[in-house]
Amino acid sequence: MNLYAAKPPSLETPWEIMLDLLSCALPELESWLAEHGEPRFRARQVYDWLYRRLETDPQKMSTLPGSLRATLAQEATTGQLTLRREQVSKDGRTRKLLLALGDGRLIESVLMLFPATAEGRARATACISTQVGCALGCTFCATGQMGFERHLTAGEIVGQVLYLARELRDHPWMAPDGQVLDRLTNLVLMGMGEPLHNYDQMLKAVKMLNSPEGFGLGARHITISTVGLVPGILRLSEEALQINLAISLHAPNNEMRSRTMPVARKYNMDELLAACRTYMQRTNRQVTFEYVLLAGVNDAPEHARELGQRLAEFKQLAHVNLIPVNATSADYHPPTGEAIRAFRDELRRAGISNSVRAERGDDIAAACGQLKTKEQAKKPALARA
Repeated sequence: MNLYAAKPPSLETPWEIMLDLLSCALPELESWLAEHGEPRFRARQVYDWLYRRLETDPQKMSTLPGSLRATLAQEATTGQLTLRREQVSKDGRTRKLLLALGDGRLIESVLMLFPATAEGRARATACISTQVGCALGCTFCATGQMGFERHLTAGEIVGQVLYLARELRDHPWMAPDGQVLDRLTNLVLMGMGEPLHNYDQMLKAVKMLNSPEGFGLGARHITISTVGLVPGILRLSEEALQINLAISLHAPNNEMRSRTMPVARKYNMDELLAACRTYMQRTNRQVTFEYVLLAGVNDAPEHARELGQRLAEFKQLAHVNLIPVNATSADYHPPTGEAIRAFRDELRRAGISNSVRAERGDDIAAACGQLKTKEQAKKPALARA
């Protein structure tokens, strides 16, 4: 595994020989420090600064000896995430960040704040990206419409979480019930890109974020979302992690699914549901089926009945999360409240538990890809100015 940062073409700094600390699992960092004549326990001290104190400047890691701080400053990096643009929703509960990577490419990360409900306490959820763009081409997704540029490294994935964690630490949120949130409680890999397409780097990042020595976020508070890459689902079913899996289904049958999701032509719905069955059998974990509701396309009661029939075999291990579509350039529209209620009623009759996602940040285009699309749309105009 290459733990060294790729050299951004626009920079002269010799990144190719610098260690990416945020891409290092603890044993890897221990080995690197040992090669530099340092005791292995120093790795846990560095981890404490990175993941608990959220400090990325080696010179401020005061529990390390000066010689090691100098070595880290000269030979290691913690990435080059730079804020390009930030938007905050009117209610202040959603913060969307457009971040520039070391090579100048742009990704999006979102911090979502949820009040307490009857089901649980208030939550601070980070939604992060795993790729620059996406190769899967779903027609209702702004990221899918921009194409694929490259995978993110584990360090770039971890870096987003730490960036949002610092945002929340520096600007805590007081929930309506008086609870003060100054640290992340949940993580969803639902930003730009397909997580299972970047499996190795994605999973390495998740393990470091879950590690007690690392960020220490419980596995059951981490959700990986996929459009349905069957080999990745089967591979994930063999991991010793109690993470949550969400499947972007969005249609009750393969013919309809193929119209909006090209991946359905490679892995049809029968194959996808068979992989989900295997995942449930191996993990005994519930799977969430995400269903974006597109008015006049997939939101009729007969679609709900067919969906209920397809998922009935999974019983309590299947949950449907209904998501009224965000408006994108594809010109889809969300259904009416009446249509959503009728859809939910049909699923309930089939014995399928379901919910409607509490949309966050509609007024700031918080769905993945929309802020980057707007930013890139400015470039031709700026070039002509």
